[in-house]
Amino acid sequence: VQLQASGGGLVQAGGSLRLSCSASGRRRFSNYAVGWFRQAPGKEREFVAAISRSVAITYVADSVKGRFTISRSSAENTVYLQMNSLNSEDTAVYYCAADQKRTLGTSTTLGEYDFWGQGTQVTVSS
Repeated sequence: VQLQASGGGLVQAGGSLRLSCSASGRRRFSNYAVGWFRQAPGKEREFVAAISRSVAITYVADSVKGRFTISRSSAENTVYLQMNSLNSEDTAVYYCAADQKRTLGTSTTLGEYDFWGQGTQVTVSS
């Protein structure tokens, strides 16, 4: 599967953005668990949110809980990350990733994801 992350940009603190992760390939995107990660300058890539194949299970990092929501549209072959109440600590390159092995639940571990998109920059100005 090939992943394309989009929707990043420059936003003021307190604002919102919606990131999209679009997929192409032979296998249906709904057969992958999908995660969002981010990497700020000088920091390691960190987990943000994930959604299972079934859509029934989502998980978000404590740092974004209550502000970020992950969802997916099978019809559109896309996973979304709705980001509200953004602050300067959310500034990073955001990556989406797909896990083809996991059949249940989600993972917060980078190494468990098999495919990665190219990343989209999110910059929050204070």
